Amino acid sequence: MAMSDLRISGIRLVCRDLPRSIRFYHEAFGCVFIGAETADLTNGAEIALGRQRLHLVPARAEGAGGRSPEARDGPPVSNATGFQHLAIVVSNMDDAMRQLERSADWEPISSDGPERLPDASGGATAFKFRDPDGHPLEFLQFPPDAVPERWQDLSAPGPCLGIDHSAITVADVDRAIRFYKGLGFRQGERQRNIGAEQGRMDGLGNYATCDVVALRPPCDHAPHLELLGYVAPRTVEIPVPDGSPFATTLLLTGTGRNPEYLRDPDGHRIERLA
Repeated sequence: MAMSDLRISGIRLVCRDLPRSIRFYHEAFGCVFIGAETADLTNGAEIALGRQRLHLVPARAEGAGGRSPEARDGPPVSNATGFQHLAIVVSNMDDAMRQLERSADWEPISSDGPERLPDASGGATAFKFRDPDGHPLEFLQFPPDAVPERWQDLSAPGPCLGIDHSAITVADVDRAIRFYKGLGFRQGERQRNIGAEQGRMDGLGNYATCDVVALRPPCDHAPHLELLGYVAPRTVEIPVPDGSPFATTLLLTGTGRNPEYLRDPDGHRIERLA
């Protein structure tokens, strides 16, 4: 199998209450239940949003009181290396927000609602929030004249079209680029987002500077990977430990290599399925 077949075939999220998570992702985004290995969901479940797949697996209680350190201390903040969000493309931000607001148990990350980023930062409108388990998510609406072809003219029952990318915070952007190129990704756009909009969107106060790099599989299928390198405030190196509900895993297929569990230089989890 050629490396050109590389793709992110799914993203694994650890959930404390699997039925609650399945219900939330259906109500908030319109995710469709694909299936589960067992009726009691012991080994998790697969759901889809458009053409993209999420694998929801049950959390295993660890640590004092049956809770992991992150479960006690809260989820990683945007500029911590344990941070990893999923970006959901929406056709209409107002409709997406209304649908989300009808759902329970989510919390905002963005401090002032959806933010339209400056043209120099891409001009998209975005809103970040957390699901009931604290996983970071983002609504992303592209400017009308800059909608990528893959997200144009899609038929969807609601405003949520699919998962555009998974973004990870890294301590050294160039080091992360080298690592993921070694896995077969190719570097796409690179830009520096600066300003109050970035700070408010990321829940980091009234100002932030962040280097953003797109890493795409050769086939250019969604989702792709995005690197976030914070300049101000600086990136905080706090990786997610094993057993954490925030131990999100990228699932790769088409690698042409044997199945393997990997960690990138910042501790983000990857599973090569084939």
